[in-house]
This record gives sequence, structure tokens and C-alpha cells, in this order.
Amino acid sequence: MSKSTAVVIGVGAERGIGGAVCRRFAREGYHVLVAGRTPEKITRVAEAIRAAGHSAEPVKTDATSEADVRALFDKAMAPGAGREPASAVVFNSASLNVPFDFRELSAEQFEETWRQNCFAGFLVGREAARRLVPLGRGTVIFTGASGSMRGRPRFAQFAAAKSGLRMIAQSMAREFGPQGIHVAHVVIDGGVGGDRLLNNLPGIGQVLGEDGMLDPEGIAETFWQIHRPPRTTWAHEIDLRPYKETF
Repeated sequence: MSKSTAVVIGVGAERGIGGAVCRRFAREGYHVLVAGRTPEKITRVAEAIRAAGHSAEPVKTDATSEADVRALFDKAMAPGAGREPASAVVFNSASLNVPFDFRELSAEQFEETWRQNCFAGFLVGREAARRLVPLGRGTVIFTGASGSMRGRPRFAQFAAAKSGLRMIAQSMAREFGPQGIHVAHVVIDGGVGGDRLLNNLPGIGQVLGEDGMLDPEGIAETFWQIHRPPRTTWAHEIDLRPYKETF
């Protein structure tokens, strides 16, 4: 029996949103293309999935590169041995979410944040639409953030980029939903209990307390549930946060 293919872009540490989404789709029998910029990280994620008896392969991809994104989708859409063209695409970039004094924010820093969080999402979304619309099916999920909804002090560049990504998701959903493409945007409103946060802020788990951070595996479960409903009950936007998080 042929496996469906899932493409997860923006995979970093094993314990993170991207890695968790890869594992969740792999457990459902998908062949997962583990796409990210760092070969060592995506290789570890893919090897762990294969060691668990599932199917995955790493694909080094800079999502800000039009050529890289096209090459990734060429691979994703070409039927392989026992593998069907992709039916699920996840864009999961949240890079450069660091504070800057607005008065000191450089044009280069603003542009780089936009390129990684918004422009890359445009490239992925456009390529997904080009490949999936002719097939009349598929799911495209974008990972959002608190900054998708509101601008905090010292995070203007991040909020501008993530809210722009949200508008891309909304526009795509309205344009391509009637053509069979399910486009969704997931707002991650709170700290994620993955390697990045735990390593950068040692002790944050004790500060926030039990269940004070979003669990990457729980986020991945939501992504899977977004992908699987029939066309009569699609969701476009879902926001996730720990029960302790204010909003």
C-alpha cells in the first residue's frame, strides 16, 4: 500500500514543534520529508522516526530560497517507491523572536525577521498551491504566534512578520478553499516546552510551573486533527495556550 507524504518545513531540535509534527504524521503511516536548514538536526529527527519503525527522510531546505522550496516540492510531489505525492504541508518558522529596542532596530534585522517568518511562508504557500490545486486536495498549515495577533513592546519586527504570515494564510484559505485546499493557521500563544526555550532560559519550567508551557506533542496532535476532518468541517484558525496563560 502506498504511503501518503507529509512535508514539514522549519524542523529544528527533536523536541520542538517541527519534530513533534514529523513524528505525529509518521505514526499515521505518512512518509515525512523533514525539511530544515541544519543537516545535523533534521537527520536526527528522521533517524529517530525510522528507528521507531516509521518512514522519514531529511531534506536540507532554506525556506527563504525560492530554488530550495521548489526543489523540496519537486521531491514531495514526485511519486516514489510506495509513496504518493504530498497531501499535507506544514510551515513552521518562528525564527528571530528576540526583543529589540525599536529605536535601535536595524533595517537588516527587520528584513531578516520578515524573510524567515513571512517571505518564507509565502514561498512555501505559493508552491503548495501550485502543486496541490491541480489535484483538488491537500492541507497547508502555518504556525503562528502571539505576535500574529498583537504587537508587544520591543517585538515590532516579529509582530509585523507573523501578522503578515497570518494574512497570507487567510488569503490562501479564501482563494483555494473552494478548490479543495484546506489552509489553516495555528496561533501558538505561550512558551513552548521544547529544547530551544528550555536551553535558552534554564529554570523557566520551574518559574512557569507544571503545565505552564505548551507541549510540542500536544501541538502536533492539533495539527494532525486539523488535517483529518472532512471538507464539511474545516477549521481555519485555532489558538493554543497553556491553561495558565493569560490572553
